[in-house]
Amino acid sequence: MKHAPALLDPLQVAALLIELGKEARLQRFEVAPNPCVGAALLAGGEVIGRGVHRWFGGPHAEIEALRAAGARAAAADTLVVTLEPCSSHGKTPPCVDAIAASGISRVYVGALDPDPRHRGRGIELLRERGLEVELVDGTAPLDEVAPHFLHWTDNERLRRPRPWTIAKWAQTRTGQLIPPADVGEGRWISSHASLEEVAVLRSRVDAIVTGVGTVVADDPRMTVRPPGDVSRPPVRVVLDSRLRTPPTARILTQVRTHSEGGGRTVLLCVGGADASRHHALLDAGAEIHELHVATDDGVDLRDVQRYLWEDLGARRVLLEAGPVLTSHYISHGFVDQVRVYTGSVNGGRGPNLGPELLRLKLSERLDREVGPDAVFEAFVDAQRTSHLRSFH
Repeated sequence: MKHAPALLDPLQVAALLIELGKEARLQRFEVAPNPCVGAALLAGGEVIGRGVHRWFGGPHAEIEALRAAGARAAAADTLVVTLEPCSSHGKTPPCVDAIAASGISRVYVGALDPDPRHRGRGIELLRERGLEVELVDGTAPLDEVAPHFLHWTDNERLRRPRPWTIAKWAQTRTGQLIPPADVGEGRWISSHASLEEVAVLRSRVDAIVTGVGTVVADDPRMTVRPPGDVSRPPVRVVLDSRLRTPPTARILTQVRTHSEGGGRTVLLCVGGADASRHHALLDAGAEIHELHVATDDGVDLRDVQRYLWEDLGARRVLLEAGPVLTSHYISHGFVDQVRVYTGSVNGGRGPNLGPELLRLKLSERLDREVGPDAVFEAFVDAQRTSHLRSFH
């Protein structure tokens, strides 16, 4: 029989929230734009399960803590969580439902959800279901635990919503995006270990965006392979103002096997493209959508963002493109996060994106290694502004 929850010492609660916040922050690049959240399940004052939100679309910290407790979860009486539990359906069901169903009777919350559409609602719902909820302000401040989430939920972002965009590219030691012709068939820079990481990343976004130049030059599939989740392939979006994508392009192939998954393929163009090419691409399996024309007669990137958000429902997007389109995204302020793989390759060909990176204000930087490659990750705090340009 479950006893009444033991009252926790305020210092114990504060110390636990600080620990959980530090643990959660380690996953910041995997969960963004979602917040970094940590949770602990207690029985009689003893921690019996801990959890953090590990990846975008995955179980939230509260659910991970319940799972970690296993059979002992039945004895749990208290939950300590760094952020107000979610109260709405998203990638996962509302955590308030699982918490209320667990039999827990007391919850300590480190911070309120800053989104004005949800702020305080999770606490309200828990109290309506008979739980005691205490807000322990200042112990897990979002400006320290998950500052990127404050940006994601600020008034300007809510007023003009657009997907969280991760710009990913591989470069040689000298910064070139194309290796020497005698390395990696003139295409591959990063190692097998890095390619596996990218496969996982692809399965954790809603859409992949690339440009027609990349399609014509490299003929990529943009699919998900193990260790990525092949059952969760993102939509593949090609910015192709004049429908130059060949009907035989591999990115148009719909793939659903146990070893490879490819989502539907959408081509974004401007009006007036060649009718015969339009029909040929439809026959090849593409979806085609016309957008407004920008000042230099290409698709309007602001319209691209609107289409991704409203029509595709994309919230997290991976930009895998060449230097031209990537530079356009950066200069327009549409990049929120960068992940750069530097392979153990000397020399290379073509331009590099170093100058663009230098113009950005980056935060939360993380430098790590995967196999022989160096990986640099960071959030973009502020982008330089420019007149809207477009991509052909």
